[in-house]
Amino acid sequence: METLQTPSRFLCRRPTEIAVLKSFSGVGQVGFGFLHRNRKRGRGIQSLVVKRRSYTEERNGEDTIRNGSDSRDKEQVKGFLLSTERDSSGSVVGFQLIPRSVTDDEKIMETHDIVTNGGEELSEDIEKGEEASTKVIYNVVFVTSEAAPYSKTGGLGDVCGSLPVALAARGHRVMVVSPRYLDGGPSNKKFANVVEVDKQSKIYCFGGVHEVKFFHEYRGGVDWVFVDHPSYQRPGTPYGDTYGAFSDNQFRFNLLCHAACEAPLVLPLGGFTYGEKCIFLANDWHAALVPVLLAAKYRPYGVYKDARSAIVIHNLAHQGVEPAATYKYLGLPPEWYRALEWVFPTWARTHALDTGEAVNVLKGAIVTADRIVTVSQGYSWEITTPEGGYGLHELLSSRKAFLNGITNGIDDNEWNPSSDEQIASHYSVRDLSGKVECKIALQKELGLPIRPECPLIGFIGRLDYQKGVDIILSAIPELMQDDVQFVMLGSGEIQYEDWMRHLESVYKEKFRGWVGFNVPISHRITAGCDILAMPSRFEPCGLNQLYAMRYGTIPVVHSTGGLRDTVKKFNPYAGEQSDEGTGWTFSPLSSENFLAALKLAIGTYTKHKSSWEGLMKRGMERESSWDNAAIQYEQVFEWAFTDPPYAG
Repeated sequence: METLQTPSRFLCRRPTEIAVLKSFSGVGQVGFGFLHRNRKRGRGIQSLVVKRRSYTEERNGEDTIRNGSDSRDKEQVKGFLLSTERDSSGSVVGFQLIPRSVTDDEKIMETHDIVTNGGEELSEDIEKGEEASTKVIYNVVFVTSEAAPYSKTGGLGDVCGSLPVALAARGHRVMVVSPRYLDGGPSNKKFANVVEVDKQSKIYCFGGVHEVKFFHEYRGGVDWVFVDHPSYQRPGTPYGDTYGAFSDNQFRFNLLCHAACEAPLVLPLGGFTYGEKCIFLANDWHAALVPVLLAAKYRPYGVYKDARSAIVIHNLAHQGVEPAATYKYLGLPPEWYRALEWVFPTWARTHALDTGEAVNVLKGAIVTADRIVTVSQGYSWEITTPEGGYGLHELLSSRKAFLNGITNGIDDNEWNPSSDEQIASHYSVRDLSGKVECKIALQKELGLPIRPECPLIGFIGRLDYQKGVDIILSAIPELMQDDVQFVMLGSGEIQYEDWMRHLESVYKEKFRGWVGFNVPISHRITAGCDILAMPSRFEPCGLNQLYAMRYGTIPVVHSTGGLRDTVKKFNPYAGEQSDEGTGWTFSPLSSENFLAALKLAIGTYTKHKSSWEGLMKRGMERESSWDNAAIQYEQVFEWAFTDPPYAG
């Protein structure tokens, strides 16, 4: 196994020079292009000398980043020191940058760093004789705030619980790093099989030293690694409780990012570490500091120079924006501030004296990651438009050459009507008789009149503006005039929850609302309904329409993002091509257009049974597994390693 040995001395380098590409109007964010510096990397033994430097950063109306030698004489602000942790043999087991507040004295320290370069090592079971299905084997490190079945609030948890397994099945060595959430309730049992790893790490951020522990479970060919810290041990969801979002979320997920960067270096999983030749997949803003840390904290000191990173954007609406003053707590060198700098437009500021200055963690990932991935092709285009870019559209457009959309898959084992233990009767594309039994069972469970011939429409999702719940509720009075039944499952904004309860009391024979989220009920609604409604204003990918088609339930969706990519509109008047649709799409978004599409579906269901059965079968036969997505991710990995690191 190849190793990189550096028990020697060299002067701490400054981060690679940053060239400002452009200053975007409107929101004032700045994009960065990173100049790649050719370095001679000898494999001989060297000494590592780390000195404290001082520099200052001049401000001419706004902050600028100065890394050139011409500005060094003017610099006065103290820099960072490199610290290492060793095991009993003297080998380095961790890599840390100590904030300048730790010491004021210049120090020289020696290191004998041995970093495993395991990019082409196979997992233990592959070494025993199982042949990998791919020619190039990658060390893949997912960093995520949630991963099913350990933690899940939505699609992010599903993706990070399934895609790693699909990649591992193709021969890659895969690690998932996520917090170990303990809420004191039954959900703690999800971590019952994890075992503490005899490695700890000290994280220097937020004005102190924070010790984290690692727990591990090997399941499905994947190393599931959980970061343990008291901030993850509280009632509620991963992000908040009944009182709202946790006030220390920036700290909690900053800690996750630092720990995730340490994990491949220090955890001897399966007998050896992943090493520095990894591809990091940072998922959404919670993990977005990872690409920045690689560029600013590690690569300037020769660590992770062979690693690459990709930021996977599941929902651009959430960017991790915090006050500018919090930057000093992130554990990053001061000169990297501009990578995260964010300025709100005047209209978005709270008062006349508000300068609008902030830090945007997701923006930092976009300007430092080697690749950018979204969860559908449609969404990869939408985020480059003013309507879908949430202030980052120009920056994302400038990196369009590095931007790819890969549609999510679904877990064929969990979502399979022929074997699903949550539904009343099993069925398949060859025998659909069990679906009507699921419908009858659902009507009985919800207290609706048992009418197999009546079109049953369902909605599953968060009760909020994004999901178009207001569109549904405004359409209900007219829709209830037809011979239909409607069921909604979800939780969210109080006004929508109350509205659902009200509609249930008004339309006792036709409408049911289930406030909350229940996984077994979601399976039974998916199997028992005839139509699934998804009038989302935007939908990066969407999974419910994929589940619905898998269960022979016809989706009616707003033509946006992943919904447009995955649902093919059925046109009964298309002649020979009339047998190609899998549902209905509508645009632009309005209650009138939503109603029109629903009535087309209802009319087809009641009057054209053969056409409806064709819709069901085409949806059930559609390829929605993670295998195809995994192949596309492999292509992204190849592209990432073809080029030198984009930053650092």
